[in-house]
Amino acid sequence: MNITVINGTEKYGVTYRLKEMFLTAFKDNANITEYYLPKDCPNFCNGCISCITKGENTCKDTEYIGKIDKSLLDADLIVMTSPAYVFHSTGAMKAFLDHFAYRWLPHRPASEMFEKRAVIITQCLGAGAKSAAKDIKHSLSWWGVSKIGIFTGALMSDTVWEKLSEKKRVELTEKVKKLSYKFARIDYTKPAHTNLIIKLKFSACRFMQRALHKNDPEYLDGKYWAEQGWLGKTRPWK
Repeated sequence: MNITVINGTEKYGVTYRLKEMFLTAFKDNANITEYYLPKDCPNFCNGCISCITKGENTCKDTEYIGKIDKSLLDADLIVMTSPAYVFHSTGAMKAFLDHFAYRWLPHRPASEMFEKRAVIITQCLGAGAKSAAKDIKHSLSWWGVSKIGIFTGALMSDTVWEKLSEKKRVELTEKVKKLSYKFARIDYTKPAHTNLIIKLKFSACRFMQRALHKNDPEYLDGKYWAEQGWLGKTRPWK
């Protein structure tokens, strides 16, 4: 199987340790490709919307985005990690997600995403891990991903792993291993189930794209939906 990991920071801290623990169950039978932000996606999206109106290959950062996009589409499991910065994911993670606006359901979602599974790993000193995970889950859901596992850790005492109490380290380790075991047991030869929420979002976007395509058959998003067969009876899930 293939696993693609998007690390929201280049720091090898607590989030990195938790991610490594999660991946332990997969390392003997998976090809793991990792990206570290901001190194592997160093630039901000400048809001030119060229990816939406002219195609993703026209993005000024296509050399970075195209490579990661292919890796995400080839993955059986997507793992996204980020410590919480002021109750949200890292700025580098936000900049990364902004680049993938064209993959949202109202635009040109990839059919592969509807079959995928994902895991989000976040932690922070006190509160904020859940809202950081929510940032990432929001994008994954609008990409079409239904099966999303979430790990959130509240450190409470320190942000350095070695300075955490033994009790806290054991607590975090057991929690992330439980999530790892759950996802390691999955049969990845079978596509993930697409839930009702994703299907409802898809339906709403389908009605919008039908109208747009009827008005302008060359409009990129509507044309894409038509080519996929989604304006008819075809659906991206099985």
